[in-house]
Amino acid sequence: MTSPKTKRAKTSDLLLEMIRAGRPMTRGQKLNLIFQLSIPSILAQITSVMMFFIDQAMVGRIGVEAAAACGLVESSTWLCGSLTSAMSMGFSVQVAHFIGANDFSRARSVFRHALVCALLFSAVVGVVGLLISGRLPFWLGGGADIAHDASIYFGVFMLVMPFFQLSGLSGAMLKCSGNMRIPSIMSVLMCVLDVCFNFILIFVFHLGVLGVALGTGMAVVIGAVVQAYFAIFRSDMLSLRGRLGERFAWQWNYVRNALKISIPMACQSILMSGAQIVSTMIVAPLGNISIAANTFAITAESLCYMPGYGIGEAATTLIGQSMGARRGDLCRSFARMTVASGMIVMALMGLVMYVSAYELMALMTPVAEICGLGAFCLRIEAFAEPMFAASIVCYSVFVGAGDTLKPAIMNLCSMWLVRLTLAAWLARDYGLRGVWFAMAVELTFRGGIFLLRLLRGNWMKTLVGTAK
Repeated sequence: MTSPKTKRAKTSDLLLEMIRAGRPMTRGQKLNLIFQLSIPSILAQITSVMMFFIDQAMVGRIGVEAAAACGLVESSTWLCGSLTSAMSMGFSVQVAHFIGANDFSRARSVFRHALVCALLFSAVVGVVGLLISGRLPFWLGGGADIAHDASIYFGVFMLVMPFFQLSGLSGAMLKCSGNMRIPSIMSVLMCVLDVCFNFILIFVFHLGVLGVALGTGMAVVIGAVVQAYFAIFRSDMLSLRGRLGERFAWQWNYVRNALKISIPMACQSILMSGAQIVSTMIVAPLGNISIAANTFAITAESLCYMPGYGIGEAATTLIGQSMGARRGDLCRSFARMTVASGMIVMALMGLVMYVSAYELMALMTPVAEICGLGAFCLRIEAFAEPMFAASIVCYSVFVGAGDTLKPAIMNLCSMWLVRLTLAAWLARDYGLRGVWFAMAVELTFRGGIFLLRLLRGNWMKTLVGTAK
């Protein structure tokens, strides 16, 4: 008997085949495909955030200083991770286009190039990160009481950076081929392993912050190896095993195309994460309570917006394959439907976050002062979630089309000119609450400008040309 998961997999494969074959799709079929691709991706996003949530919850039980140490360098780890993600996306978007055009041989060739380039790049990022790990906490404005633990946490993350890259690259390749199931399953497995490893290393071996870092690192390594196995050896479209007739010849045009997509994303990641670091520097003088509350609130809020990123990943796959198949009608339709879906889902999540703000904070720390401050910030942010969803999914649509330069500029202008300026001004009188009010205003503004660009339609002029 065919299992429900197998039936859903076959249905999504058949619907994706309709895109590549140029067959018309009904509105119900489009919604069905969006749903089937989004649900596993949403689960993957939520469980990946759960790793950070669990880390923060366990660190919160160690003490305020440990929580502040991890929170101080968290934005820096996001920066390094986003750089490797940008590298992966430059190649995976090309793979989605070639799959949409039914050119699986060239898709596999791009995948080979991606493995070489991305792993070399991640090794460089990891080495640079290790070299600066000792001084980073002081550069970020942290005190001597938390600098040592912050350096350890960041250093361990840098050691596993190549595996973090391999996991992201393999997952991105599977997703762009339409296989959202394996990355979703692996995200759940990594979350479970993270819980187990962290519990043992923190509460049995009493390794503190080092145990948190090692537990997460071990989970990432296992997840990377398994996802790479499925992408390299088991994928029907991407498997490199047994392709004796496909010689590996280096093609610089694949690298150049990847750079056209990746460089704007990487520059955006640097400047956006730089903005997060500046935001951390704005919060740091407010004291350890504010640092910890800010860190825990960011982690709690991420559970709210991860569904938006899950729908965004589905949008990238759908737009990428539609562009490769030169289906302009589907590009426009999928873009509007995924954005609307994301806004509805995140509006509901925002409501949940508003109601349960204090309880979410209490899951990560028993300190009442931190819980109260963080809950107030979460309730401010809840009102911005629908427009935040618009910016997330619109950006994913543009990435799927290979259009990354102008969206990157839009993100950067919104972050630097609106959020940071307003946050620096309000923090003087309103503390952390002012910083989060500035964030809510900026996310609403950003969603508005992204919606405007989506409706204008210029984003469809991409690597494969204007879609028909």
